[in-house]
Amino acid sequence: MVCTLLLITCTVITKPALAQVLEYRQQEITVEDFTRRVQLPAGYTLEILTTELDGPRLLSFAANGDLFIGSKSGKVYRLVPPYTRPEVLVTLDNYPHSVTLRRNEILIAQTDGIYRAPYRPRQARVDPESVTRLAALPGGGGHSSRTVGIGPDERVYVSLGISGNCSDQYLGADYPFKDRRGGILVLNEDGDKPRLEPFASGLRNPVGFDWHPQSGVLYASNNGPDHLGFEQPREYFSRVEAHSFHGMPWFQFDGQSVRRDKCISSQPQRPLSAVSIPVATFPARNAPMAVAFVPAGALDAGFANDAVVALRGSWGTRPSGKAWGNPATRRPPKLVRVRFEDTTVVGVDDLVTGFQLANGERWARPVGVAIGPDGALYFTSDSGVHALFRLRRLAGPE
Repeated sequence: MVCTLLLITCTVITKPALAQVLEYRQQEITVEDFTRRVQLPAGYTLEILTTELDGPRLLSFAANGDLFIGSKSGKVYRLVPPYTRPEVLVTLDNYPHSVTLRRNEILIAQTDGIYRAPYRPRQARVDPESVTRLAALPGGGGHSSRTVGIGPDERVYVSLGISGNCSDQYLGADYPFKDRRGGILVLNEDGDKPRLEPFASGLRNPVGFDWHPQSGVLYASNNGPDHLGFEQPREYFSRVEAHSFHGMPWFQFDGQSVRRDKCISSQPQRPLSAVSIPVATFPARNAPMAVAFVPAGALDAGFANDAVVALRGSWGTRPSGKAWGNPATRRPPKLVRVRFEDTTVVGVDDLVTGFQLANGERWARPVGVAIGPDGALYFTSDSGVHALFRLRRLAGPE
């Protein structure tokens, strides 16, 4: 079926999958004077709300509907509905990758710690002098992003990666502070001095995490290493529980079994038998970023309790996985849906694709994802076009 709606040309496609999970349509979208074509679920439309952002990364919504976006540029943005005019709330020096609110303060995850500042709804600016460190994190180069979130238990969680492919770094007391990396920590605020304590370890770079709306269980994405070629290891989507161990840097899951990684010679801190197997995987070299679960009432009923994951695409090319091959062979950026039945993962589907051209050029690379108060899906791109996008249901028939 071919249709025209608001100058958007579309073709409905049925995805050839065993379960016939989604139907798709093609949509043309104008990006900085160029027309691009994306594939998205039938019944939805994709919009660019603003391109007035500088290196936007993860995003979060406040209870009043305000939208906050961290960035690589040091700017922390606030947007109010209809989310088309970013305002710089504060500019900081150490990579404010993600932001969340609790009570009367804003929490900002920077490379060397979780920071906080007093904040009231619709406050126009945050004084940089009021931003103080709540709890320290190891800094340093390599995977310098930090992600902060508030759990169903109202505790503060933060994720950080190890610095390289096989860096001997681990969230363990035997390691020096600078090397306590690679997993998710939780903030202990008992006593006079808040401190971050290990929650789950062995995740090489868990950029995104979120909690399942029904079970309250934490799930995280994880970037695998780059030294094993183009096809291995697969990227992770993992159920993350207290004290769980996910293998890295000593062990890799190849899609079938867990194997010892020979690139690191130190003795593993946990045995192979302790490694938690991911509940879903993505092909290698996809660079999974933010994770957002879809609550009941958002998007449409078929998405309830599913997770949306931003795959940024990576620099590796076929066949070796190195950067100097044909750019057209790189894994393309996309949004995917991790499909749940009750609390069990049953599949992974493409959600929005088309961000990479035939020659390998990327005109957008999804990073942050979040469900807005209007039930739409919002996501950022920090490469190609620096923008905020919205995926929303069409109001009437296509």
